[in-house]
Amino acid sequence: MLRRNQRLRREYLYRKSLEGKERLLYEKKRKIKEALEEGKPIPTELRNEEAALRQEIDLEDDHTAIPKSVIDDEYAKASEREPKILLTTSRDPSQPLTQFTKELKFVFPNAERMNRGGQIISEIVESCRAREFTDLLLVHEHRGVPDGLIVCHLPYGPTAYFGLHNVVTRHDIKDKDSIGTMPGVYPHLILDNFTTKLGERTSTILKHLFPVPKPDSKRIITFANQSDYISFRHHVYDKQGGPKSIELKEIGPRFELRLYQVKLGTVEQKEAQNEWVLRPYMNTTKKRKFLGD
Repeated sequence: MLRRNQRLRREYLYRKSLEGKERLLYEKKRKIKEALEEGKPIPTELRNEEAALRQEIDLEDDHTAIPKSVIDDEYAKASEREPKILLTTSRDPSQPLTQFTKELKFVFPNAERMNRGGQIISEIVESCRAREFTDLLLVHEHRGVPDGLIVCHLPYGPTAYFGLHNVVTRHDIKDKDSIGTMPGVYPHLILDNFTTKLGERTSTILKHLFPVPKPDSKRIITFANQSDYISFRHHVYDKQGGPKSIELKEIGPRFELRLYQVKLGTVEQKEAQNEWVLRPYMNTTKKRKFLGD
């Protein structure tokens, strides 16, 4: 297993190293295409390579013209099998964090909860790879209040770091009659206002935590982005009075997520490249919206 992981990692790094060369070749072919379409002369720096590049252009189709990136490869096999998630916490978790983690286990189908104990991150990631988990979720706290969520896609990444705000668990809701029971069916997803490139990247990370539901599933999970704060809501619905009468019932928990980092690697790799990092102290940060409109 260790040799296999090392071989797969070498293949992944090799594919990543080829990206720069493929992108440069793509730009050269794009310039030649534009020159031919507009009837302009071929750029002087490409005249020696023109014959070979035009031959490659003739052999390309819609699937091979644009080079694929490492980002495309990360979720390439996501449709072949359902996600399998390991859920754990920081060391020595408080009672509120343990309760919140128990509820998250029911939110994500096919999730397993593990007591952290004294294990270090690298050991957890290796055991996840050996048991073929697709994602690792780490929940953190500050003085008994859950304040951080790390979503690490396996085996190679990416890793998204979220801040947790305004956490309300099912346990905290006083009126038990107003909340429904937690169903075990796969939920439908609503991903609202993830319109930018980073927003699409974030929605891809979140939606691949859930398997494909059946059409008649009455469970709904919503990720709604507003001013870069992602509101998580969990509902079930029922059509008691026919198709025009829908009763919506929140079943919890509820919380807000704030993305502050995306890393091209797994959580234990400190040398991994940062894809995006929030810079909250820049003068223009308050005016900008990174995930959507």
